[in-house]
Amino acid sequence: MAMGSIRASGSEDDDLDTAPMSEINVTPMVDVMLVLLIIFMVAAPLMTTGVPVQLPKTSAAKVAQSQKPVEVTIDKDGKPSIAKEIFTNETLMPRLRAMAAENKDQVMLVRGDKDVPYGKIMEVMGLVGQAGFTKVSLIAQSPGGAAPGASPAAPSGGAANGAAR
Repeated sequence: MAMGSIRASGSEDDDLDTAPMSEINVTPMVDVMLVLLIIFMVAAPLMTTGVPVQLPKTSAAKVAQSQKPVEVTIDKDGKPSIAKEIFTNETLMPRLRAMAAENKDQVMLVRGDKDVPYGKIMEVMGLVGQAGFTKVSLIAQSPGGAAPGASPAAPSGGAANGAAR
């Protein structure tokens, strides 16, 4: 705490004229805090890297990469297709069941033309869920007009509500 003296006006005696002034000088505290801030900003990235170690060599097989998602596309006419092969609702279901028998954890992406009614897209999503796939997502174009992206994969509820949640 800094102490100073205040001179009373009109008095000639120095010992009697001074009264202690108690004000906190925050400048040194701000200086220390800024130095600590810089230290933490420099040290934080170093703490996340961890300790460098030399990993041992192994002859084990590499972990399999995740599979590329399969896209079910619904064109302007409402016809579903997989990999440029056009189906009807009757012929789509056996194909989806055959694919699900191979891998039920396959991520399925449903793309629908913007002019296709919502009900048709939900119908196809229901078929995908009925076939046994548990990860069904919709693909939409971002508002900025960028490349299409998929919403996060979510489990499907099967026949009752075949939509991704």
